[in-house]
Amino acid sequence: MKKIGIIARPGKGEAIDVLKGLIPWLTGHDCEVYVDTDTSRHLGIVKTLFRECQREEMPRHVGLILALGGDGTMLAAARCAAQKGTPLFGINLGGLGFITEVNKSEIYGVIEKVVSGECDIQQRIMLDASVIRAGKGVCYFTVLNDLVINKGALARIFDIEVSIDGRYVTTYKADGLIFATPTGSTAYSLSAGGPILYPTMHCLVITPICPHMLTNRPIVVPDDSVIEATVKTGSEDICLTLDGQMGFHLKQDDVIEIRKSAYKTSLVIPYERDYFQILREKLKWGQR
Repeated sequence: MKKIGIIARPGKGEAIDVLKGLIPWLTGHDCEVYVDTDTSRHLGIVKTLFRECQREEMPRHVGLILALGGDGTMLAAARCAAQKGTPLFGINLGGLGFITEVNKSEIYGVIEKVVSGECDIQQRIMLDASVIRAGKGVCYFTVLNDLVINKGALARIFDIEVSIDGRYVTTYKADGLIFATPTGSTAYSLSAGGPILYPTMHCLVITPICPHMLTNRPIVVPDDSVIEATVKTGSEDICLTLDGQMGFHLKQDDVIEIRKSAYKTSLVIPYERDYFQILREKLKWGQR
């Protein structure tokens, strides 16, 4: 992995400070470095050390992408890298950082192992979502974490009819509904009472947000399921939110079709870590 791409959270001064040392270190280790255009303009270092590249084009040129920021930066990078399957490695400069596992103090030691190919690459499933309006597809999305149907400022319950593989499941009366991958199970779904899924499992979780019926609990389904969620309530405030970063306004009778994507996110995992260690560190398991 000698061609390295770098994506950083826009406006994250800490990331720029890290890169001013990291880029010369990478070039000193015979790496060819590509930096996304938005980050490049803030670096202020000799541009002969790297090449500028649009985020969307970067996976075509590199064998590894480093994402500096929080989980949001990784999610954005994952959507860019998905079609080429370019491996991602996250450096956490944000909060919890479930998928940006390595902290700033660990960067050089771990990246040396990554560049040398000593770390495992783990495949994570992604979801495709299509919004079908009046029988026609009007938009398409691919996400790593989750898809959320919810309302805006007025948090009134609304109806969402759900079927799986053509079989009616139920009509949720709730503030919203979350469809999460195992990777996304530790995000919004967890805060809404959903289970933690081991990240390499082949399943999805459907988690209602504040359901009107107490018996409407999260349900785990196989990842080869085709889920259809139909908005049964008319409102201008109902939105489909994708990875917490993109949004699309929904109308009554819109159908959101959700299925496992043909694309996967390839995450580079530091070999000395395991998922349960991450849970202990991030969620403070075992502490009082």
